[in-house]
Amino acid sequence: MKGLVGLLIAGTVSRIGSVLTFLAIPWLVLETTGSPSRMGLAAAAELLPYVLIGPLGAPLVDRIGPRRVSIVADLASAAVMAAVALGQRGGFGVLLVLLVLAGGLRGLGDCAKRVLLPSTITASGVDTARATTVYDGANRLAGLLGAALGGVLIAALGAPRTVLLDGVSFVACAVLVAALVPARAADTAAPPPEPYLTALRGGVAYLRGDRLMLGILAMLFVTNLADQANGAVFVPVWIDEVLGSPEALGWVSGAFGLGAVLGNLVFTALAPRAPRYAVFTIGFLIGGSPRLAVLALSDELTLVLVAAFGSGLAMAAVNPILAATMFERVPEHLQARVLSLSNAIGFAGIPLGGLLGGWAVEHVGLTPALLIFGACYLGATLLPALSPTTWRQLDRRLPEPPTATPNTTSPRDSEPAPSGSR
Repeated sequence: MKGLVGLLIAGTVSRIGSVLTFLAIPWLVLETTGSPSRMGLAAAAELLPYVLIGPLGAPLVDRIGPRRVSIVADLASAAVMAAVALGQRGGFGVLLVLLVLAGGLRGLGDCAKRVLLPSTITASGVDTARATTVYDGANRLAGLLGAALGGVLIAALGAPRTVLLDGVSFVACAVLVAALVPARAADTAAPPPEPYLTALRGGVAYLRGDRLMLGILAMLFVTNLADQANGAVFVPVWIDEVLGSPEALGWVSGAFGLGAVLGNLVFTALAPRAPRYAVFTIGFLIGGSPRLAVLALSDELTLVLVAAFGSGLAMAAVNPILAATMFERVPEHLQARVLSLSNAIGFAGIPLGGLLGGWAVEHVGLTPALLIFGACYLGATLLPALSPTTWRQLDRRLPEPPTATPNTTSPRDSEPAPSGSR
């Protein structure tokens, strides 16, 4: 249990630090360059290596051991974030290089933590669905706290010092994992390592042979794309056109986050007995496309806030169910490469979401864009209902491995599942 608690605390600290950086980096770039386009370039410089390094680094995690990789990546990330805080002195080019390094190290560390989590849960004896629900709830609560603190800290300390705090959070994560998460047997007595490309092909081959996993990834690609378009483009444009004030931006995200935290508390109690297929399917249908439809058809902020709250409430169980299903289905020796590849595929829709969302608003207008993306969202979330034979495998809780030997292997984030941790 100590290992699971340590990983939970580390994930919470990690998420708070990530949100601080998410807010502080754009402000740092704006302060030093005055260019909104460079803000977007800086975000892409960190996001692209983050997405790519997961599947590419997974064989290294298998070979070296997830606990070691997590600790080393976090300590290296702390040094890079300290350099990012001072990077503006070397110009924007230096800052971009540092952000690329930061994204790559963050992705490698998250890959390792994703592999640490399932076997740490197994060693603790806690039900997988309940443990992933608690982990996801802590991640969401940490996101709310980080968002609330971020603006205050940037105003009080400035963006560079706020970025330094993220560096401190990396050190804290490394210490927590080193002190509380025991080294598993696989870290010291791993099977003979496979050649790098063979290991990568093994992850791809596993996914190709699992219809449920392929369906999950197809759904996540579309829904993450639509969510990013909604959050990065549609909501700000709607608020600007309808209200003319940016204050409501925080209200909409806060309403969704509050609903998600409350829903998470409920699902934590029900997780071991809840029918995963029904909860997942209904939750995604209620929490997905309706909020885009409300934005398209209403100019009332109250309705938008209610829709955001209801969406967060309905979606609270989705990530824990996905994480529990992946952890239970994927053999332990394949988890690093399969989970990282899954994360990369699911996250691949995020950069496209902002680009396609902005293009759609410029060329067809906000309301048609919302309806088009909402229809795509609805189509993706109908997949479980249209193919119940495959998707009912969500209800098949596989036997847990023996827990006699501590087998200790985050947000967004994990964001367990493709929703990020750091």
